[in-house]
This record gives sequence, structure tokens and C-alpha cells, in this order.
Amino acid sequence: MLIWVVLIIVPMLFGLYAQFRIRSAYGKNVKIPSRGRITGREAAQAVMDSAGITDVEIVQVPGELSDHYDPMKKRLALSEHNYSGTSLAALGVAAHEAGHAIQHKVGYSMMTFRQTLAPATQIASGIANLALIIGIVMIGSAFGGTLLTLGAVALAVIVLFQLVTLPVEFDASRRAKAQLVNLGIVDRDEMSGVHETLDAAALTYVAAFVASLGSLLHILLILSGNRRDD
Repeated sequence: MLIWVVLIIVPMLFGLYAQFRIRSAYGKNVKIPSRGRITGREAAQAVMDSAGITDVEIVQVPGELSDHYDPMKKRLALSEHNYSGTSLAALGVAAHEAGHAIQHKVGYSMMTFRQTLAPATQIASGIANLALIIGIVMIGSAFGGTLLTLGAVALAVIVLFQLVTLPVEFDASRRAKAQLVNLGIVDRDEMSGVHETLDAAALTYVAAFVASLGSLLHILLILSGNRRDD
């Protein structure tokens, strides 16, 4: 029972806390305008210009916190509030995504590794839950054990992808924070709002990794116990 709490319940609570943190930090700092009144789009463009990036399109996408950088299409997508907003949160998020564009341009090794893992991770995500659910229902049978093993392998791929994601996200935030100050987009005394937003966002990636790792260890324990019973 204690192991189940440690591997499943604690990561789940940590994930809920991380989601609360990002919603709270973003909700607070999206209401604080920067002194320079530069929009998120302008900030992202300035950060990329400073790195000599001229072939990345910046587009507006629907949703909240749906911001992302697509290295395949060389497209930087910003949600509505971050595309046209001038808040500290908008500038932090926009510069963060521009940080990913810089990683792509300079060939940052961990980003390249993550891109290599992406196709396998998509396949693993599609089969992991189904294999694990059916495997647990049929535990004790040879077929159930095979499905659990397949699910564990799929989970391991997801865990590896999320582990590699951590340095990619941390590095993008580091680049973003430095460039916002270096380019004069945000004054140093305004950076607390940027730090709060980006640090809270980073916590969600840590929580996702911890949750997946806990699930993987849980399944491995089930498989180990099943083999002993055999």
C-alpha cells in the first residue's frame, strides 16, 4: 500500500500542484503589463532576430498556454494573450518559445535527441494505456503478462522522452530570461514576474516526468510479482 501511495498518489498530487502553480503564476502575471509595452510577438521576433533567425514564422493560435515551437515547420505559435499581449507573462512565454527556435538553429543536442525520440513516443503514447489496462485486467495469464511488458516498454519510451524534455525546457527558459534583459525588452526589476511564470511552467514538465516514472516503476513491480507467482 505504501509503495502504491509513493509511486501513484504522490506524483498525482505533485501534478495537481504543478498545474495550480502555472495557472496561478500565469493568471497573476498576465495582468501585469511590461513598461516597454512590447507585445509577445514583437519580443519573440526580437529574440530570434538577435540570433540571426529569419526563416521562422510567428503565428497566433487559439487556446490558453497553447504556445509551442514546431521545428519541422519552423513555426512559432503563440496563444492569443501571448501573441498580442504586453504582460510579463506574455513576454516570458514568447521569449521561451523563441529560445526553442534558437536551440534548433544552433543544433542544441538535447533538442535534436528529443526530435529523434518524438515518432517513437507518439507510437508509445498510443499503445501504453490500452496495453496496461488490458494487461492488468488479465494479470495472471501469459497474454496479460505480455501486454504489461509491452505497456512497460511503451512507458519507458515516454519516460525517456520526458526526461530529455527537462533540459530542453530549462535551457529555453534560461535563454529567454537572458535575452529579455540583454535586449532591453524587460527591465531587471520586472523579471520577477517572468521568473515566476517560466519557473512554474518548468514545474509542469518535472511533474509529468515524475508521474510517468512512478507509473513505470509501479508496472515493473506488478510484473516482478507476477513472475514470482509463476
